[in-house]
Amino acid sequence: MNFLAHLYLSGDDEKVMVGNFIADHLKGHEWKNFPEAIQQGVRMHRFIDDFTDSHPVVERSKALLRPGFKKYSPVICDIFYDHFLAAAWPAYSNVDMDDYSKKVYAILHQYEQYLPERTKAMMVYMERDNWLKNYASLQGLDMALKGMSRRASFDNNMDEAVDFLQQHYPDFKKDFDDFFPELKRNILQQFLLH
Repeated sequence: MNFLAHLYLSGDDEKVMVGNFIADHLKGHEWKNFPEAIQQGVRMHRFIDDFTDSHPVVERSKALLRPGFKKYSPVICDIFYDHFLAAAWPAYSNVDMDDYSKKVYAILHQYEQYLPERTKAMMVYMERDNWLKNYASLQGLDMALKGMSRRASFDNNMDEAVDFLQQHYPDFKKDFDDFFPELKRNILQQFLLH
């Protein structure tokens, strides 16, 4: 799962959201120096990643991607799943997507002292191009993946990922629809949220 799913699954606790958002940019045990709610967000992020990475439905999506996208298949799969969450946002939240994304950016600025430098640098692009909202459209998704393709260290085909998604849209959508409710249930059970 990518940024939108991690933030959404954090519920309404702002510090949990921050921890869930910054987890990939923390080194070693430095997360243990943060307030407890941010630590919970980091733990939740890692739970989401472990659950997602080991799930057979997600593996089915990655297997479909693997021939054309090799080691970038998990990253592309995560972004595709964020697309499906954003595209069906009203089914998951009563808060308008535009309002939700503005709220998230405001929260991240409010807790800026906890954001690693890599997170702050990434947020410039994320907020400018409103990744959270723009994941909902194929055009926004394409823009995000092409930007990632340019910034990636190795040769990749991420700039072709949206074309591939369009060719296999029903397959990926079915995988997301099969997987995401199960992930959400497990998060609720594990972290007693909402």
